[in-house]
Amino acid sequence: MYYIQALGEAFWELLGYGSAAKVDLITKMLGTFGKFHFALLILLCISKFPIAFHQMAIIFLAPKVVYTCEGETNACPCPNPVYDRSIFTDTIVMKWDLICEKKPLISLSQTIFQLGTLIGSVVFGMASDRFGRRKPMIFAIVVQSAFGFLAASIETFWTFNFVRFIVGLSVGGTMVIGFVILMEYTAQQHREIISAIYQVPFNLGHTLIPVFSYFFRDYRHFQMAGSTSTLICLLYFCFLPETARWLIAMKQTERAINVLTTLAKINGRPTANIRTDVLTYQLQAERNKLKKGDITDLFRTPNLRKNILCCSFNWFSCSYCFYGVSQYIGQLSGNAFINVAASAIVALLGTLSSVPLMRSMGRRTILLLCHLISSLCLFFLAILPSKSGDMSIICACAGTVTSFIVFLVVYLYTSELFPTVVRNAAMGFCSMVARIGSMIAPFIIDLQAIKPWLAPVGFALVPLACFFITLKLPETKGCQLTTTIAEGEEFGKKKPKKGEKV
Repeated sequence: MYYIQALGEAFWELLGYGSAAKVDLITKMLGTFGKFHFALLILLCISKFPIAFHQMAIIFLAPKVVYTCEGETNACPCPNPVYDRSIFTDTIVMKWDLICEKKPLISLSQTIFQLGTLIGSVVFGMASDRFGRRKPMIFAIVVQSAFGFLAASIETFWTFNFVRFIVGLSVGGTMVIGFVILMEYTAQQHREIISAIYQVPFNLGHTLIPVFSYFFRDYRHFQMAGSTSTLICLLYFCFLPETARWLIAMKQTERAINVLTTLAKINGRPTANIRTDVLTYQLQAERNKLKKGDITDLFRTPNLRKNILCCSFNWFSCSYCFYGVSQYIGQLSGNAFINVAASAIVALLGTLSSVPLMRSMGRRTILLLCHLISSLCLFFLAILPSKSGDMSIICACAGTVTSFIVFLVVYLYTSELFPTVVRNAAMGFCSMVARIGSMIAPFIIDLQAIKPWLAPVGFALVPLACFFITLKLPETKGCQLTTTIAEGEEFGKKKPKKGEKV
């Protein structure tokens, strides 16, 4: 009965994630990794495929097009363009003539979607705190499925963008709530590797986008094909549990006991003491309740203010570069399908390499290396000839993968850098700043219309600046998490002298 549990724990031990970490209430009852944890991971990973599709779909909704106008190729102005439909039979560019003076509307379309993602992460985050994790997650999935299909049948540009904005809202919701559910059931010592594994389906979904686009050359068919991946998430109606942590926090004791008893049985764990343990935990939590901080506490004291500003700029940089350069790759010379697939596969390799990197190197060291490599590669891309082919793709892919590694590391780094009472506020603020980066990025791509080198330079400058900003942050690897504002303010201020107590 315990073989899955034992196998799971042996696997984590092999990776160096032993059971030395302090066992909390949920881990005590469910174990560190069992059949339920595996099933939950698979179930939540499914939602990452449609997230990847909707986030990156603009690459093939509005690919680079060639048109003729009175015998001239790609001339402006052009009131009656004749499009080359040999590769794509129809795109939103062809549908609404998004060329010449209308070309910035492509970037605006993606910015509107990312604005929806930003607002959705905030709105659904608050809803999940108030109504539980399960119901808002399922609602977001239903909205994402319905409006994803609806977008394929829209006939006007602004209505299309409104529908994509609603899809963005739902994507923001599934991103935030899915991660929260997973982390609330994951043992503390496994969160590092589970958070990385959770990103793998996003990379796989990104890899499948050029495959969908290759077989569905009309943007309507492409949109519908990609949206079908959301339908499987409707399984959440039947199988997604409410998180026991939220039920306990909301004092829904009986529901929490019932959920934990069911899940403990799935994992082959004893259930006799669950009621006693939950009641004891709630009593102790009431006695030791900490006063919660808010976002203003992050800016009141100098050290926390410095940390939140530097940390949020890291989030801005990785989102700005990853989404921007990924979209820019679709505009480079060569086969767009191969270029985007190569970028996605390299990002997947980056995800898989992030775990051993985080095990062997400090968080700040990884960020510094990735920012520097990303910046140098993008500067090199700027000086390459416009038709340099494979070398341009290699440089752009290097910029993409290093930005994605920063994405993975900065999640963990931020959670370790800030004290418990403001940790959620810090994560929420940094996530919002990241979305601002992804909203700005599409407009940087438009700079290539002025000079071809302006777009890669525009992307390269941000990680270069972030390299120097990150030098101001302390290392967190191996450090104990802080709890109060006072502890957070003192963290990393000075290095202890030899023989001095930390």
